[in-house]
Amino acid sequence: MFFALTDDQQAFATTVREFLADRFDLDAVRGVVEDPHGDGHPVGLWKGLADQGALAVLVPEEHDGLGLGLLDAQVVARELGRGVAPGPWTATVLAAEALRLAGSPEQQAVWLPGLAAGDTIGTVALRGEAGTWDGRGITVDASGERLSGTASPVDYPSVAGLIVVAATDPSGSPGLFLVESGASGLVIRDQETYDGTARVGAVELADTPAEPLGGGTLSGADAVAALMARGAVLTAADLVGVAREALTRTVDYDRERKQFGVPVGSFQAIKHTMADLHVAVTMAEHAVLFAAHAVDTQDPGVDVAVAVAKAKAADAAWATTGAMIQFFGGIGFTWEHEAHFFYKRARRRAPLFGSADEHRARLAALTID
Repeated sequence: MFFALTDDQQAFATTVREFLADRFDLDAVRGVVEDPHGDGHPVGLWKGLADQGALAVLVPEEHDGLGLGLLDAQVVARELGRGVAPGPWTATVLAAEALRLAGSPEQQAVWLPGLAAGDTIGTVALRGEAGTWDGRGITVDASGERLSGTASPVDYPSVAGLIVVAATDPSGSPGLFLVESGASGLVIRDQETYDGTARVGAVELADTPAEPLGGGTLSGADAVAALMARGAVLTAADLVGVAREALTRTVDYDRERKQFGVPVGSFQAIKHTMADLHVAVTMAEHAVLFAAHAVDTQDPGVDVAVAVAKAKAADAAWATTGAMIQFFGGIGFTWEHEAHFFYKRARRRAPLFGSADEHRARLAALTID
């Protein structure tokens, strides 16, 4: 079977890539990284992404969106990873997906147009103190409308106007809830991260008013699982973007850098390593494409596809960004070089929505058990 992006999807990718190269290159990324007290949310970048429809990609047309699928959204995620671009794009897109999948028509009408236009920033808080990505650690009271507990890490909670929280009711059943910024009992505590292209924090809830998401096509555990799958695919797409760009930059450098009068890329040890990394990244890229397609088409093997994609993408990103530092020689270890942007982004994002080991364990359970 031949499987590839359409011409429109490739054009979308090119548009995002050229926008980042022209309007938010690595010098601009460095400005965010070297401003630890900033909110990590460049307004110009955000407005540009909104103008191109990158925030509206999964939002239905009746709510001012493009009405496209996850295969189109992963195109944007990959280019943002390639450019190590900061900002709450993934978090906002996932918040919109939660509303699309589980929200009532009224909830969708209230929130989706603003999320699609970039007027509202969203984020998702799925990982509770129990260390799982299904809301355990955040509880719902008997009324079903107040939450208590802590979610961490959460991307860009300090700038989010809307937080989608996974929580469990007294019986242990998970569900999704909307919490607005400024709600009583809501405290955002910024957390330090070595990845300067992101800002993260803990979301603390103490009898905080929340609106249950309900009336959509999915509810309860199904809604949480669907949001997790989409988060895993978009994060995997970001990771393969990081991996491909790190590998490309390393290969280009080692073609030019010379020792003993010849390019170091001609040395067998480096040449073979680069070839192995190219195979790993290419396989991860195609795994992500198929996982996105499987989600869009509700393929029976979607759980397997998502697990494979996230595990392969995480492994490829770790390997290529580590090799980037090594094969750039002494300069690769310096703050002045961009290698650490890619390395730190890969390391932070690899465990999100399930680490490679967690997804391999899930894959084993799905195929062997």
